[in-house]
Formats: sequence, structure tokens, C-alpha cells
Amino acid sequence: MHLRASPSTVVLTLAALLCACAPKPQEILGHWRAVAQLPGGELPFFIDIGSDGHGAYVAQIENGRERVPVEQVRWESGKLLLDFPAFDNRIECTLRDDVLEGTLTLVKAGGKEQVIPLRAQLGAGWRFFPPGGGAAIDVSGRWSVTFRDDEGHETPAVGEFRQAGDELTGTFLTPTGDHRYLAGQVRDRTLHLSTFDGSHAFLYRADLGADDTLAGDYWSGMAWHETWTAKRDAAAQLPDLEKLTYLKEGYDRFTFAFPDLDGTVVSLDDERFRGKVVVVVLGGSWCPNCHDEAAFLAPLYRAQAKHGLEIVELMYEHFGDFPTAVRQTQRMREKFGIQYTTLIAGISDKDEASKTLPMLNAVLAFPTTIFIDRRGNVRSIHTGFAGPGTGEHYEALTRDFNALIETLLGESA
Repeated sequence: MHLRASPSTVVLTLAALLCACAPKPQEILGHWRAVAQLPGGELPFFIDIGSDGHGAYVAQIENGRERVPVEQVRWESGKLLLDFPAFDNRIECTLRDDVLEGTLTLVKAGGKEQVIPLRAQLGAGWRFFPPGGGAAIDVSGRWSVTFRDDEGHETPAVGEFRQAGDELTGTFLTPTGDHRYLAGQVRDRTLHLSTFDGSHAFLYRADLGADDTLAGDYWSGMAWHETWTAKRDAAAQLPDLEKLTYLKEGYDRFTFAFPDLDGTVVSLDDERFRGKVVVVVLGGSWCPNCHDEAAFLAPLYRAQAKHGLEIVELMYEHFGDFPTAVRQTQRMREKFGIQYTTLIAGISDKDEASKTLPMLNAVLAFPTTIFIDRRGNVRSIHTGFAGPGTGEHYEALTRDFNALIETLLGESA
């Protein structure tokens, strides 16, 4: 006798099959080794995915000692979204055969997107190479570095590396800021370093020659490439970062007039700033070094505003349209709990930014920090910002900033 299944039985059977095939929630939890495919090779980093205990997922990016919380995590029907709204970047992947496959999307100047292929595997603990092999060299220490772009322009830098076995961490300090937390390995006579922190996607490779000189390549995202060389130099130093940016001859005051997030024009000549110590930052939500500085300035402002401190950040965003620039600035404000003033000043091009502030010799870096005393005099201009990835340099810089602000607050108007 032939039996026909009822419609309800068919529906229940199909539902059961779909549930059996769908990835289980616990399959996404754990430590993932992710690899983004850049033109210069594989850029590895780690993603830790966990649960908040209330049914929601949390994640963080790992680069050596750095842990970057992912602002938004969504896992639905085998698809993973890791969103970094303050940077306007994202990772989108699908789980197939225990491997996450998808893309890392970086939003660059003008809203242009770089879409980078990405794969991630659960449980792998090595960064560039699995166990076995080893390092034939030790690059620990301080190095005098020169980066050279494809047009021949050179940038001096200082490299600081720490090696334990074949594991390598460190950073590069440059006149415009640091490369933040880098991690990697040494294999034979070659060093490999990388980072992804929600914004930066950096990849480095260099060989140590018989003359004890490093030479190799540096990739940022899908488009930017430089070569770099380095020599051991325990005394390597950057140029004086207090002298790179300055008021041009003929100017004795710094001023500005830009709209706030509501479109109201704010000027340094406004009554609200009169007799105050004002710290002006040239920054942008897309800039990780600016995020490092915002994490320092936000609590400083909350503590010192009652003593006469004002902070104004002039935002130079990737987008020329005002609403999008406001959106990204607001996301950064929310991320750090910023209470100080943020103004939309222009686009994230240094030459264009220089035109908006004609009293400066140039805008060389985001961030650039300008300290103005109670009488309206510019007392110091610091180019770049050495973030926590630089260790003792960050500690020294924040001590100097705090000391200068304390001095200025102690002066009369």
C-alpha cells in the first residue's frame, strides 16, 4: 500500500533537515586565524569570538599584545559580520566546511572601497608559519629605517623589535605617527610582520643581508606599496616633532571657523573659548592614531574642563559630503565617549587640509595637536601621535602633554 505524507509532515521533515545542515552556534566560538590576501602576500591576524552570556556574540582582533574590540558582531544562518563602524570598515564571511570565507572591506578616501579576500580557520595558533623551522637571526633592538614609496619619496622611521625564538613583535615610529602593534615571525633570515586593527591592514617582509642590513617590502591594503631598509642603531631618533609644523611668518595667532555636527559655525574667537586653554587636534575618524589620541584626550577633558580646558578636534574625513562626515564623527564620539567639540573641517587630504588653515606651514600628519594658552598664543604644535603600541614613547608623550596642559592651566589670562 502506498502512503502519502501529509503537507505538515513534509514541512516538519524539511525544517529538521535544514536545522541539521545549518551551522550550530557553538561552531563559531573560539580563536580563528584569519588571512587577508594582499598583493604582497598573506596578511595574518587573529579573531577571538565568544558569547556575552546573554545570547549575543562578542569578538576582538588580536595583534601581539593588542586586543581590538569589534564594535558590532552578527552571526546568522552561517554568515558572520564583524563591523567597525567608527572606521567604516567590515568583515563579511560565510562558514563552509569549518572555514570562514569572505572579504575584508576597507573604505578609503572619497568613499572608495578596497575589497580584500579573506579566509579564517578555527584553532590555529601560529601567525605566519606552523611549528617547525626556526629563526637564523635575531632582530631585537632599535633600527634606523627608511621607507621609500614607488615614486621615490623617502620617509625616515625608527623600528623597535622584540624577538623571542621565532616570534616577533614591535612597531615603526615615523614623523607622522606610529604603525601601532605589529606581530609576526622570523623564519631563517627573513622577518614577517603584520597587523589588522579595524583600519590598518599592514604587511611587512624583509631579509637580513650579510652586512647586517634589513631590506624588504611594506604593503598597506590593496594599493599602497613601499620598500624599506634598516640598519641597527641604538641611538636612532626621529626629527623634533615639535618643530615640523609651525605658524608661518606674518601670523601670530591660530584661528578657525568650521561647522559643528549641527551645522552651526564655531570659531576660536567665540566667547566660549575666551580666557581658556585650548587644545586643537587635526584628526579624522578613519585614523587609528587619532583614535589612540582620542582615548587619551576624552578622559583628560572630563577631568580638566572645570579648570578651564577646551578641546576642539577638526575632523578631516574621507567624505566630502557633510552628512556622511557627521555620521562618521558621531560614531567616533560614541566609541570614546567624547564630550569635547568636534567640527567638520574638510577632507582627509593633507594638501587640501593645509588650504583650510593658511596660518600653518603645512598639515603634515593626522593627528596634529596645537596647544594654545589663555591669551590666545600658540605654545606648542606636535606633529603625529605615538600611541600605546610604542610603549615607553606613548608614556613619555602623554606625560609631556599632561605637564604642558597643567602649566597652561596654571597661568592667568
